[in-house]
Parts: sequence; C-alpha cells; structure tokens
Amino acid sequence: MTAGFEEFQILLERVRREIHKVVIGQDEAIRQALIVILSGQHALIEGVPGLAKTLLARTLARILGCPFARIQFTPDLMPADITGTSVFNLRTNEFTLLRGPVFTTFLLADEINRAPAKTQSALLQAMQEREVTIDRETYMLSPAFTVFATQNPIESEGTYPLPEAQKDRFMLKISMVWPERADELTLLERMLGDDAPESALARGDAEVILDEASLPAFRNTLRLVAFRPEITGYILDVVRSTRNSDNILSGAGPRAAQSLLLASRANAALEGRDFVTPDDVRTMAPPVLEHRIILRPEAEIEGVTATEALTSLLREIPVPR
Repeated sequence: MTAGFEEFQILLERVRREIHKVVIGQDEAIRQALIVILSGQHALIEGVPGLAKTLLARTLARILGCPFARIQFTPDLMPADITGTSVFNLRTNEFTLLRGPVFTTFLLADEINRAPAKTQSALLQAMQEREVTIDRETYMLSPAFTVFATQNPIESEGTYPLPEAQKDRFMLKISMVWPERADELTLLERMLGDDAPESALARGDAEVILDEASLPAFRNTLRLVAFRPEITGYILDVVRSTRNSDNILSGAGPRAAQSLLLASRANAALEGRDFVTPDDVRTMAPPVLEHRIILRPEAEIEGVTATEALTSLLREIPVPR
C-alpha cells in the first residue's frame, strides 16, 4: 500500500468520525454517501421523513468545507426558481442575472419527487455537465457540484415519479432505514440536553476536514485502486444482464456501467483496499442499478422487487477468479 493511500485512509477515518458527531447510526447510508462524493457523482436518498436525510447532506457539506444550498421542491416550484433568471435593471439599462440556488457546490434537492417533471428536469444539465443555460447564456458551476436529492417513497401522498433521464443521473439510490433501538435511544438522550444533532451541527461541533480546493486531490487518490480486466468485464456482464432478464422490462444503460465501475472502486477504497474484487461489484450493484431498471408488470404482480430481480441475476453471472 502506497504512502498516498495510507494518508487517504487516515483522512477518510477523520471524516467518518466527524460525521458521527452529528448523524447517529445510518452507517450504510454514510458509507454510500462517501462513495458518491469520492466518485464525483450525485445521490438519490430515499426514506420516510425524520431519518436524517437532510442532516446527512448538510453535515457532509460542513465537514468537506463546501458551500451548501437547499431547494424545497413543491408542486408550484418553477425551473427558474432553481437555475435563476435575468432581470432588467432600469438603472443600468441592461439585464442582470439573479443566480438561483443551483450556483453552489453541495445542493440539497429536498423532496424532489414532490415537484412535476418539468421542474425536476431543470437539474439535468447541471448534474451532467455542471453548467446551466439561462436565457441562451451558459454559466459554469463548481467542478465539485454535487446533488443530494431526497425523495419520499413513491407510495407517499403527493409524489410524482422521477423521469428515467433524471434517475439515470444519480449514481446511487441510498435507502435510509429505521434506526436501531440503541441509536434511537441515543438520539432521545441527546435531545434532553444541548447535544441534539441539529444543535451539534449549528454549534460547529463537526470539524471542517477539507475545503473545496482540496477535494479534487482527495478524490484523485482513488486512481491508486487497481482494476483487473476481468473485474471490468464482470461489471459489464452484470449491467448487460439487466437487459435480457425475464423480470425486467427496461434494463440499465451505459451510464449505469460507468457508475458501477466508479462505485466499486470507491467501495474498495473505503474497505481499505487498493484493488477491486468481485465482492465490491456485488455490494454496489443493487444501489447503483435498482433505481434504473423497470420491472415487467407480471413480475410486479407476482411481488418481485427490483432488489430480488438483481440478486437473482447476480447468482447467474460467472464470478471471475
């Protein structure tokens, strides 16, 4: 293991420690969020209200020293409310750009599926190209621009399904689950004093570990993680298998294969390894692919879930030695 990779592991452990000063439990969600940040991608965070989805995104922005903005998605939200608009200034006799909240580094799109598709689509260019076009003028965003979009389960009242093009731009779907009893008890005990999670974040208990300028170097350490050609081929076989499954109507595309490759590499780094194994691929396949596939109606009638369909596919694909 190289010296650079050892330093990366030390820094990563510090980041994890600071996150846990604010966010109680949710270890798997934190791990997946770090994978997204290390890979320079975006995440869709799903869970019922009250599971610290928003708190996790705010805490990550704080610890990584990056500007943060939040958009509360509502049915009446318009695309210009996200990107900004040009306003005519009578004093200067020219148009002035009023920048929207998308001009930040860490953007929290809160309850994104409460807004209709035309509003959700305002983020497509920003997420893919890290730029926005307003009145035929194109403006660059931060190279580290990252979207954390929270969504309520689709069966919740007043939600719209995300368009396929929108979902495909999210590297992972992070599912936040009910906390363990011990974690929930810790939360209650902290609420009795001055150590509630929100208060801890407001006080600045979580130390700033990085800044926006040093984030690229932090991410570039992943290039030290080795990939065997057999593993790359295995990733491709996993993604392509979703296009021929009896349970899946619409499989994952090339962007999913890229996401699975990057996620597998980041997962290996978080596990302290400078090489990728088939287990990394199998671990990351469900969160990378689950939100990208559409099940056949007959499979849904039989009660097959996306996770079960993917698990079945993974069993059938030969694992490289």
